[in-house]
Amino acid sequence: MLRYLYADQLDQHPRLADEMFRHRAAQFHTRLGWDVNVDAQGHERDEYDALNPLYVIWETPEGGHGGSTRFLPTTGPVMVNDHFSHLASAPICSPLIWECTRFCMAPGQGAHVAAALMLGGGELMNGFGVRHFVGVFDARMVRIYNRVGSSPEVLGSIGTGREQISVGLWTFEAQAQARVAQRAGISPALSRAWFADAFGDAPMTEFAASA
Repeated sequence: MLRYLYADQLDQHPRLADEMFRHRAAQFHTRLGWDVNVDAQGHERDEYDALNPLYVIWETPEGGHGGSTRFLPTTGPVMVNDHFSHLASAPICSPLIWECTRFCMAPGQGAHVAAALMLGGGELMNGFGVRHFVGVFDARMVRIYNRVGSSPEVLGSIGTGREQISVGLWTFEAQAQARVAQRAGISPALSRAWFADAFGDAPMTEFAASA
C-alpha cells in the first residue's frame, strides 16, 4: 500500500523509516556512487530530510519498505535551486510546483512499485492543488519513466550518455493517471482511498505540516 508520511511521523513507523534510509544508502551511495552522506546506522540522509518533507512510501505486504520518494514545495529550500540552478533558465519557486527527490527502489522490487510511487505523486497533485513536480534525474531513470508512462518535460541537461543529468517538469493529467494506475496494478479508487486515509477527503491548497 501507499503511505504518506511527513518526516516528523516517521518515528511512528520505525521499520519503514529504517529500511527507507538504508535502501537510499544502498542505491545512491553503494550502487550509483553518489557523493552522499551515510551515517553510522547505514542511513543516507541530507539537509532536506531535516525540513519535514512529505514522503510517499510503498509498504510491502510484510510491512517493509518497497520504494519511496520525497516532496518539498519549491517556495522553500530545494535541491533543484540550491545545487542544479545551472540546468534551468531561472529559479523555480511557486506554491504550485513541488520538488520530487530521492526516488528509491528497494532491491528486488519491480516496475509496478515505481508506478505506484508516481501514482502517489499524482494523488498529491490532485489533493494539494499542485500543477507540476520538478526533479533532477540521471539517464538511468529515463527508461523507468518510459516504462511506467510518466515522462517529464526536460528543462535542461548536462553531460551525455549514461552520465547525463537533467531537470524535468511533470504534469499528471487524467490520462496519465489511468496509464500509471494500470502499470501499478492499482485501481484509481484504491489509490484515492489510501490518500484519504492519510489526509481526509477535503482537498488541500498548501504544504501543511502534520501537526
